[in-house]
Amino acid sequence: MRATGRFQLATLIRQQGDTLLSKWRQRVRQLSSAQKLDTPTLNDHIPQLLNELSDALNSGFSQRIPETLAQGSPPVHGLERLREGYDIGEVVTEYNILRGCIHDLAQNSGFKLEGESFHIMNGVLDHAIGLAVQTYATERGLELQKRREEYLAFVAHDLRTPLNAVALATSVLEETFREGNAREDTDWMLKTLRRNVQQLQRLVEKIIQENANLCAETRIKVERREFDLWPLVEALIYDLRPLAKTNGTELVNEVPRNLVVYADAGLLKRVFQNLISNAIRYTAHGKVLLGALESKPDATIECWVIDDGAGIPKEKLERVFDELERDSANGSGLGLGLAIIKTFVEAHGGRVSVESSEGKGSTFRFTLPAKPAYENGQYR
Repeated sequence: MRATGRFQLATLIRQQGDTLLSKWRQRVRQLSSAQKLDTPTLNDHIPQLLNELSDALNSGFSQRIPETLAQGSPPVHGLERLREGYDIGEVVTEYNILRGCIHDLAQNSGFKLEGESFHIMNGVLDHAIGLAVQTYATERGLELQKRREEYLAFVAHDLRTPLNAVALATSVLEETFREGNAREDTDWMLKTLRRNVQQLQRLVEKIIQENANLCAETRIKVERREFDLWPLVEALIYDLRPLAKTNGTELVNEVPRNLVVYADAGLLKRVFQNLISNAIRYTAHGKVLLGALESKPDATIECWVIDDGAGIPKEKLERVFDELERDSANGSGLGLGLAIIKTFVEAHGGRVSVESSEGKGSTFRFTLPAKPAYENGQYR
């Protein structure tokens, strides 16, 4: 008698599967994350889960449910729901909605859901929830860890340029004081400074090396405000002067003094810093021009860094913004610098591009969208 009940429920689920799914979709669409999904995406692995439930009812071996489902649909479903932007509560809710729909289907068909069939159904759905949530939470945790590591790699890379400038300035001071017969305590302080700078440089390089296999998908928080661009660029030129002097590179600020941009000042500073330091590296005894211009039709700001240095080989132009692209000449660099630029510019809603010819130099350009108009109490 008990076996007959679970067979009847299994048959009912098989025969009324489409109707069951339709009613389930209707209720699930009340979840905010489900509203935007088309029918195949919303269904996802639920039809397969219904087949797995039907098989469990037919076999009657409830103790094998965890093993069967672990190789079935719930883990994959949890991953898909993470990709579709579900929160973990919505994942649980849609399984419980399915539980209610099965109960209503049985009741409307004159079938009393109780005993063995009731326990098997709940066992399947409870274990499905557990597996889906576990997979969802594990993958979510890995994503968060990955983003923290990416952020650390970006910060470490940005530290490298000012540290190099400090190291070069220290060298100049050592030479100056050596010629002037510096006092013993001054000499000791300079040696301490150099030792600590070198230690910091090694730590930064280690962090970058350990994070060399990251994927550039960082979600950047952009805090925009209006500010003058010329002083930001001028301050960077001043800070990078020791690096430029060592390489015999002239830095020229051609940004209009009255140009105001709407951007995240910290991120924009890092964009220019990476572009300038990259230009200095490949422009020995040359010139680097920094400029910007407002486009009148849409008020978009276009910025550029132009050098007359070594240039980029044609076959590498399409890959310069890939984060693991290396310098084929000496194998140095992890390719994070230009990847950082692309990430930060796109986080603003802008675009970045490069034009280059070997032996003639390179031109890097990027855009910053205009500040949105504010009307009727909101931005448009």
